[in-house]
Amino acid sequence: MAVDPVTAADRLLRADVGERLRTDYPLAPLTSFRLGGPAAMYLEIESAAELAAVARAVTETGTPFVVIGKGSNLLVADDGFPGLVVRLGRAYRWVARDGDRLRAGGAMPLPALAGVALTHGLGGLEFGVAIPASVGGSVRMNAGAHGHSMDEVLETIEVFELGAGSARSIAATDAGFGYRTSNLPEPGIVVAATFGLRPEEPERIREEMDGARAWRRATQPLAEPNCGSVFKNPPGDHAARLIDAVGGKELAVGGAHVSEKHANFIVAGPGARARDVHALMSTIQRLVRDRFDVVLETEVRLVGSVA
Repeated sequence: MAVDPVTAADRLLRADVGERLRTDYPLAPLTSFRLGGPAAMYLEIESAAELAAVARAVTETGTPFVVIGKGSNLLVADDGFPGLVVRLGRAYRWVARDGDRLRAGGAMPLPALAGVALTHGLGGLEFGVAIPASVGGSVRMNAGAHGHSMDEVLETIEVFELGAGSARSIAATDAGFGYRTSNLPEPGIVVAATFGLRPEEPERIREEMDGARAWRRATQPLAEPNCGSVFKNPPGDHAARLIDAVGGKELAVGGAHVSEKHANFIVAGPGARARDVHALMSTIQRLVRDRFDVVLETEVRLVGSVA
């Protein structure tokens, strides 16, 4: 009898990582939505050898897999994910300075990296304090805030390509960055990145960072489970304006509702399920399309069969 891919991958990985490979692992606590079911397998990667082990397991068995970071833009299906979920561990949470450059591991939280830049009097990453993401995730999606984005300060990206089973360095100019997107290799894991910054007065850096924090507190539902901006801004417009114009702030499905603070945020209230959020997203897209002939594209990543 043929062995199913997940069982085969489990056997291969356990030979390398032992009991650190978890099964039926809850994913909801790893996401800012706090929603969704478990992963069939879960591993926090702590070395290049473990990256190679993951590459071997998924390529040899065909097991579906997902790479996650801080989980701030994920919607996990209520039934979970029937494959391997991996996340970079503490070994990839580091920063090193070389003159006006900072090199950081993929698991480093972007707000913390912005704080390191402040400590060294290096400007350019102030906007990062308002983005609750890891370096790896924010690089891959070219995250941004306050009129700035990652591609403005990135110099090189180090990506472990699972198909090849090895890492390579990619110049930011060759990464195909666009609005909330990149052409970085898939399947691949951003394990590190180098940022080119500039000397700046710490007081000015701190002032801009404080302003970004205050803006977030005033305009976003930080105390409630959400995934940040749900939709990308269409060219020349703002998703929040369009959603507000179709009465979006009055919309709710099950336990999910549009935030009263910001129309481009969906809040998971008591009893909410992932399918409620997904249905609400679809309703918003339909209303905006019917009223403005604009198709809103999502920023949130769907993990598993959400609908």
